[in-house]
Amino acid sequence: MNKTKYLYLNSRDEFFRVDITKIVYFESDGNYTNIILNNKMKTTICINLAQMQDILNQNLKDRAGMFARIGKRHIVNLTYVYQIAILRQRLVLSDGENFEYQISVSKDALKKLRDIFVAGIAAAN
Repeated sequence: MNKTKYLYLNSRDEFFRVDITKIVYFESDGNYTNIILNNKMKTTICINLAQMQDILNQNLKDRAGMFARIGKRHIVNLTYVYQIAILRQRLVLSDGENFEYQISVSKDALKKLRDIFVAGIAAAN
């Protein structure tokens, strides 16, 4: 049985079917959202980031927890977080082998992201 979970996005002019495990992050671009995948494909859809966050929560239910809103401009797949550099205001997303994306994020947003991981580690111990 196929366990792949897809995100379906339908706009006026386009339809997308995206494997959620392939999504590295979403980036706001005004009323549009860029979807960046782990194969370096980039797709733009006419949905703002707040609407995208709602779509993720509604469609993915419990699996929506693999994504986190980071600041005003990004929603990231937590499984690809490689480095949080607070002083340099940089987040590195990578699978450790095939790709690396570096995005600029505010210090406050990076501190909150770090706290998500620290709390998760503390809860696991």
